[in-house]
Amino acid sequence: MNDPRALFDLTGRVACVTGASSGLGRRAAIVLASAGACVVGVARRPEALAELQAEGGDSVATVVADVADRSRMASLTEEVSASFGAPDIIVHAAGINTREMADNVTAEGWDKTLELNLSAPFFLSQALVPAMKARGWGRIVNFASLQTTRAFPGGIAYGASKAGVGQLTRAMAEAWSADGITANAIGPGFFPTELTQAVFDDTDRATRNAAQTCMNRNGQMEDIDGPILFLCSRASNYVTGQVLMVDGGFTAK
Repeated sequence: MNDPRALFDLTGRVACVTGASSGLGRRAAIVLASAGACVVGVARRPEALAELQAEGGDSVATVVADVADRSRMASLTEEVSASFGAPDIIVHAAGINTREMADNVTAEGWDKTLELNLSAPFFLSQALVPAMKARGWGRIVNFASLQTTRAFPGGIAYGASKAGVGQLTRAMAEAWSADGITANAIGPGFFPTELTQAVFDDTDRATRNAAQTCMNRNGQMEDIDGPILFLCSRASNYVTGQVLMVDGGFTAK
């Protein structure tokens, strides 16, 4: 039997991570680079990307871009392929939650949420899939949410987008897995990121959220390392079309 640790080795792979300037996207970029991949981080904030590149060293490159801007998709594909070649792995961690109550949802907030959370993962994947098909190997990892299956106050646009991510993941698997490209999603629970800052700023609310998990705690950044590495590596060769909830058992209760 071969060393099972080799299943998680990403040496020679190229990964593109959106939303890499902060939170779980940044964590994913560092984890994949630590596992041997060359990583291209994509986000809108150049200063934060510079910090990521400084930490990652020669194995990390960055591209400043808004992945929701569909008019830039062709040029973005070229930019993310410029440093290390076309990506084998794409992790869609960029996201937004406007937290508008249903009665107050604006057309602008609705469109912005769906464009970034749902449309961008599809169109960027669509642009990168041909190179994956040519190699007969690829990994697509979307970011779902507790709200993929649960309704939260102030989350109607976000929840609709993340429910869509669940079906998008299954549809991607149906479309592309026969070509060696798996498509899966991670559904994080409550992790301390910029997107959930408002939740963690409310100590009582954060405590209630922790109490709703089976583990009686909220997520810590290192809790995402194993799942992201599993879904991006050979360890998940026969796993596709799945949403892996990394939520401490929140959705099990």
